[in-house]
Amino acid sequence: MNIIRSKLFEHSDLKYKQFNASLLPTVDENTIIGVRAPKLRGIAKWLEKSEYVQEFLALEHEFYEENILHAYIINEVKDYDKCVLVLDAFLPCVDNWAVCDALNPKALSGEKLIDDIKRWISSTHAFTVRFGIGMLMRRFLDKDFKEEYLDLVASINSNEYYVKMMVAWFFATALSKQYQATLPYLKEQRLPKWTHNKAIQKAIESRVISQSIKQDLRELKVK
Repeated sequence: MNIIRSKLFEHSDLKYKQFNASLLPTVDENTIIGVRAPKLRGIAKWLEKSEYVQEFLALEHEFYEENILHAYIINEVKDYDKCVLVLDAFLPCVDNWAVCDALNPKALSGEKLIDDIKRWISSTHAFTVRFGIGMLMRRFLDKDFKEEYLDLVASINSNEYYVKMMVAWFFATALSKQYQATLPYLKEQRLPKWTHNKAIQKAIESRVISQSIKQDLRELKVK
């Protein structure tokens, strides 16, 4: 939509565009406008309350920032079922980690979310899988944790880089929150070698894991 695109181009920053392009190898640089996050969030708040929002959500977008706006608007949908509906329409269009990881809808919580997470994780679309793992990591590694969720992620069989990275991130986060339940997955080498070592690396980089645990994890790296 021209009015939204005009607002985005008003805040284009060429240096920031180049910086973003360096972080987004799966995105055509020509589709990056170069709008910084605070400006994007401001436009998203305006768009969410505007007469254009439903039309915008129905579109497939040309520019990276339009997809980020789409993610921000989905995050604010308050009804669970409506949120899942717009998510399912949008996820197949996601082609990069930044848009995928920007999706963190407030409406998604509770036990019914597990069924949707399982459905997303079983997708053949890499960023849908990544989103499902991210939801499990964000919502179910604290008070609602069950050990079966570790099995669910460990059972994912994918050679997609951005899926493997999210699996590693999930297990690194699980080590920081559910250490005793998660440790056997590393001791028994239940993860593929690359994912195993990447999870350890990310855990060692964490600020919330103690130095003594980090030393133990270093000894579990697979050569």
